[in-house]
Amino acid sequence: MIEFETICALATPSQEGAIAIIRVSGEKAIDICDKIFVNQKQEHILLNAKSQRVYFGNIINKTKTIDECLCTVFRSPNSYTGENIVEFSVHGTQYIATQTIVALIENGAIPAHAGEFTKRAFLNGKLDLSQAEAVADLISSNNEASHKLALKQLRGGYHDTLYLLRQKLINMSSLLELELDFSEEDVEFADRTKLIALLNQIKDEVSNLVDSFALGNSFKNGIPVTIIGKPNSGKSTLLNVFLNEERAIVSDIEGTTRDTIEEKINLRGLEFRFIDTAGIRKSSNIIEQEGIKRTYKAIEDSRIVLLLVDISKDKPNDVIQEMKRLREEIDFSDKTLILIGNKVDKARTKDKEWDKLSAIQISASNKKNIGEIIDSMLKTINPNDLNNKVFVTNARHLESLKKVLKTIETIEQEFQNNIPSDLIASNIRIALHHVGEITGEVTTEDILGNIFSKFCVGK
Repeated sequence: MIEFETICALATPSQEGAIAIIRVSGEKAIDICDKIFVNQKQEHILLNAKSQRVYFGNIINKTKTIDECLCTVFRSPNSYTGENIVEFSVHGTQYIATQTIVALIENGAIPAHAGEFTKRAFLNGKLDLSQAEAVADLISSNNEASHKLALKQLRGGYHDTLYLLRQKLINMSSLLELELDFSEEDVEFADRTKLIALLNQIKDEVSNLVDSFALGNSFKNGIPVTIIGKPNSGKSTLLNVFLNEERAIVSDIEGTTRDTIEEKINLRGLEFRFIDTAGIRKSSNIIEQEGIKRTYKAIEDSRIVLLLVDISKDKPNDVIQEMKRLREEIDFSDKTLILIGNKVDKARTKDKEWDKLSAIQISASNKKNIGEIIDSMLKTINPNDLNNKVFVTNARHLESLKKVLKTIETIEQEFQNNIPSDLIASNIRIALHHVGEITGEVTTEDILGNIFSKFCVGK
């Protein structure tokens, strides 16, 4: 285990509450904390305290009592960081928390940097880098889906997938290296056909991980849903219904929305990122044209597109042509288009053609049938995927996996062209290097600094 100075920090939000937790970690954590903690008999007891036990007593600084508290001891290596850890649970005022930290610093501890506790957990082998990043994701998760993904990654689901991938690459490299060692004896340790089959298997696994990012990132940051349609079709009204507030300007004047408006909404455990867009039509107004351009960009970035039409004015055949044009202009292979017929309350007669188009018929102004839209959106997501599949949710991991995939494609070409084993083995080592970038087996201080600076200080 690497030896560091003993650090301390507030592990709970820096605001008043029932309890504040001060965390101390390092080789001298127990020694330092023993100097400022006494039991009810005024005895310093922490030097002989048992691990993973809670003790009641007082925090003192010299002759001054700061607070009554609970003190929990975790002895190395059975702790979050792998070091000795002591945690004080004190009454949650800023003054008590600050005075406790002052007492710790006066007795030899130093203030922790952002993410330093989790960084030490990584450096001491308690977590790999992907698991350490999952800690940050878990803290910032604000819906059931992102929470499940972060917890699964923290518990090693993603780590296990990468470990198996790494082992397959190592096995392939080992067989090629053995061929090199015994090249003069004309011994073949691996059938090239079998190696190519293994490489194809690895390629498929990496491709699946790369492809999983689009949905994984949506689970983490909100599934992007774009609301599109002609000006004054009710897009802003629908967004306001979802939000239960007047976030978007609603007006009878066409073209009121000139820019995209974005809001996140939690629906049945999933976070959706709704984007209200400028109406799609031909316009000579330069500002409105820019808004329409951004609308198309929003559609391209979406997983779900809600096409809103005015059922009291628009004709089904015109809408069919509009949907056809959209599909010609934009690739919908990775997104779902849901047709919504708005203003059903203003329609004079019921047109059965809308039923044939599977249009969800609503009245946004009267909040009628809004639940049907939510049901349709949820049907596009398979909840079992969250439990059964591994998703990449981190852009840094995605970049490394793309490098792995590119290297594997190079190796594939080398096998086809009968390139010597030493060159192929060299590229396998490059692929292993990029896998190691994700788990932290290959890293730099700059990368670590960037990752852990995003954590709160007490984590």
